[in-house]
Amino acid sequence: MAIDGSTSGKGSTDKGRTTGGRRTRRVRMTGAERREQLLDIGRTVFAEKGFEATSVEEIAAKAGVSKPVVYEHFGGKEGLYAVVVDREMRQLLDMVTSALTAGHPRELLEQAAFALLDYIEMYTDGFRILVRDSPVAQSTGTFASLISDIATQVEDILGMEFKARGFDPKLAPLYAQALVGMVALTGQWWVDARRPKKSEVAAHLVNLAWHGLENLEPKPRLIGHRKI
Repeated sequence: MAIDGSTSGKGSTDKGRTTGGRRTRRVRMTGAERREQLLDIGRTVFAEKGFEATSVEEIAAKAGVSKPVVYEHFGGKEGLYAVVVDREMRQLLDMVTSALTAGHPRELLEQAAFALLDYIEMYTDGFRILVRDSPVAQSTGTFASLISDIATQVEDILGMEFKARGFDPKLAPLYAQALVGMVALTGQWWVDARRPKKSEVAAHLVNLAWHGLENLEPKPRLIGHRKI
């Protein structure tokens, strides 16, 4: 029997009372359902307050359970946070990876921009959690490492384009990081601003990135005095 009175994987029942005085049977959550509830609540509170300001007591209270239930499922606040972060990272990476389908480089940039903005729009709480720093994030992955993973998806395509245009394909990772990082940082601003609308933000991002790539110099030179 679980600490909150639920059985792992099986639904149990409890008696409740209707407003008319008749007794009815209320179905309790299974262990899996309780775990999902705690993840949903934790995700919301972490997004609102951040890791440090969030307490197990608050999460338990919002779930209508005792503190030991949270410890039973996740071992504590750190364990709950780690699962939330891992889920959000996989969600964002999956959305970006599945979006990169076009053959034309400019459309590829559009797809990458839209994928991140779609994620911000659909999973705003998750994005707020990912862009925050916390001690736990160092062991489960950071937003920077996630952006690096996404950039890896882009660099192969950039490498082929560089080679076809006579540029050094070894520089593709650098440009991939720059392009994806530009979109990610803009996304951090847009999550609160929400202006202009998503399609306009994507269009402006692609405008800057594409026309920058289109006019690349094979061997760029600095015009200032500093050379190192």
